[in-house]
This record gives sequence, structure tokens and C-alpha cells, in this order.
Amino acid sequence: MKITGLSIAGIAIAMGSFAQPAAKQTAPVKEALLIVDIQNDYFPGGRHTLVGAEDAAQNAKTVLAHFRKKGLPVIHIQGLATDKEATFFLPNTDGVKINQAVLPAKGEKLITKHYPNAFRETGLLAYLKENHIQKLTIMGMMTHVCIDATVKAAKDYGFDCTVVSDACATLDVEIQGKKVAAEAVQQSLLGAMEFYYATIKTTSEVVSE
Repeated sequence: MKITGLSIAGIAIAMGSFAQPAAKQTAPVKEALLIVDIQNDYFPGGRHTLVGAEDAAQNAKTVLAHFRKKGLPVIHIQGLATDKEATFFLPNTDGVKINQAVLPAKGEKLITKHYPNAFRETGLLAYLKENHIQKLTIMGMMTHVCIDATVKAAKDYGFDCTVVSDACATLDVEIQGKKVAAEAVQQSLLGAMEFYYATIKTTSEVVSE
């Protein structure tokens, strides 16, 4: 039987119809740890003591060790007051120093900020983009100010955020003459974040991943 060029072409077309496309390779999501303002002024003896700062710092230490073990990027944010009315995080004081529980290691990024939002007038966004980071695990102090502001900004910039609830701390606040306990402040803020801005996890949940 004579096989013509037309027959061969037909066979090739038929075989092509059964061919499966090559599996598309998906690049892994690059993740980083963002530690915000775990500084001495927030601890007992400091100028602005928080409720549960020591416990939160120990949990943060555990999460930090986990990220280092996995070889993932770690970014330290250090608040520095520039306002003349500021009462804590003052330049050249012990209180402005990062607490020993989470001291930066060699090679880890350190960014200084002057506002609650760690992205405002800092190089944080540029650094994250340069390193192709898409997901942030965030922890630190204070939950109702700097953590709240930074998480919301990160989400608005398109980052996938996780907040480590027990590695954050806040304090009692007063609103319209009524005192709100730190625990209530913490739960309210974390609940609001979880509604849209972040996934909320505990230290044990993070390190088990």
C-alpha cells in the first residue's frame, strides 16, 4: 500500500489531537518573616510597657528560629521616634534597642521606621519586590498600632499576610472615658484583621508547617 504525504499528515494531526500539554511549572511562593518593633521600651522597666510583652517575645523568638532553620528571609523593623513630643523609642536610649529575644543576625535586613506603617517612607516595599517576596508572616508590637497599620498596608500592596497572634502584644487603652483591657484590644484587632487582611495563627501552628 502506498502511503502518501497527505496520509502521513493526517496521521500526525490525529496523533496531535491526543497529545497532552506539558504541565505548567508553578514557582513556589517566596515567604519572609517581618518582625515589627520588639524593642526594650515595651518591656518591664521601659518607657511604654505592654501587657504580655515578655511572653510575646519568647514566642517571636521561637518563630524566628523556625524561619532561620528553613533558610527564609527575615526582616527586622525598628521604630525610632523623631517627634519632639515622643516619650519612647527615643534616639540613643536603651529603650529603642531591639530586644535580645529577637536580635538581628548577620545578613538579616534591618529597616528603621518613623511611623506606625512600616512601609511609609522606608525601603521595605522596594526590598520585598527586589527579593520577589509574596507572602509575609508578621509579628511584633503594638498590635493595635504598628501591627495593624503594617498588615493593612501589606495587604493593600498585594502581599499574602499571616499574623502570629501570640507573638504580638498591646496594652490597655481608654476610649471615651472607658477602659478597654489589653486582651480585648488584642482580640478585637486580630478579629478585624482576619476578616479580610490576614490569616491569624498561633506560634505552634506556624512552626508546625
